[in-house]
Amino acid sequence: MPSDITGTEVIYMDPTMGEKQFKFLNGPVFANIVLADEINRAPSKTQAAMLEAMQEHRVTVAGRTYPLGAPFFVLATQNPIEQEGTYPLPEAQLDRFMFLINVGYLTEDEEFTTMKMGTSGKGEKPEAIMNTEHILYLQETVPQIPVADHVYRYAEKLVRSAWPKQPGALDNCKKYLSFGAGPRANLGLILAAKGHALLHGQVYVGTENVAAIAKAVLRQRISVNFAAQGEGISADTVWTSSLSKLPRTGRVKGKMITHSKQKPRFPLKNGTKSFVTNGRSLSAYTYEAR
Repeated sequence: MPSDITGTEVIYMDPTMGEKQFKFLNGPVFANIVLADEINRAPSKTQAAMLEAMQEHRVTVAGRTYPLGAPFFVLATQNPIEQEGTYPLPEAQLDRFMFLINVGYLTEDEEFTTMKMGTSGKGEKPEAIMNTEHILYLQETVPQIPVADHVYRYAEKLVRSAWPKQPGALDNCKKYLSFGAGPRANLGLILAAKGHALLHGQVYVGTENVAAIAKAVLRQRISVNFAAQGEGISADTVWTSSLSKLPRTGRVKGKMITHSKQKPRFPLKNGTKSFVTNGRSLSAYTYEAR
């Protein structure tokens, strides 16, 4: 039931006043990281209980709204093989997941390492490399990274090319798609490209960053038709073709102005370049599109 996810109100006896009153008990969604294992086994009502939490970062129960803590992530898995007793996720919920990552088989070396670690009886203790303040600061920093207009246009054309009933759609999209991606696809592309650029030590976003994360952002936002299914065409196949046909025009060049000498606020521990400084530091860069 939805209350199993969001929480529920119970009758509570106040020991001080001796009166009964309703008390809200938080559900498992009140966490920083929520892992919904095999989410497609939950009924539709239970799946819908996640929509408000994922979009608004809050939960409404019995007419009262309860904010969720920050940071807030939802990770979900679903088994693509066993489909008995499952409930397919509606498009509205799939659209709220920024990424859809396909997990395939392990490589030979990975499987060998897994066998050794899983049967040795000894587990490694994870080491924290970030705290809550650090994560929230990075979340505030990513949207501040500037994007040139030609990069916005490239992301826009990529999404619009998969609208099968629109004049600008590519031929393979007209042939194999039932419907294309919505407005959240554009938002997800740009934000994910900014994060990709930041992780690679860039202070600008280029079309190569958009292309690098395009499949993971877009594969769950389109639907292939029966013709594609009959020919074994997947969403990844469609996007691979689209990425190869759309030209990446323009180039972004980042140049640092050295008048800001403030040290990074949160230097990373894993050897990544410490380019994340305070909120003012991002304005210390100029960007030129060519």
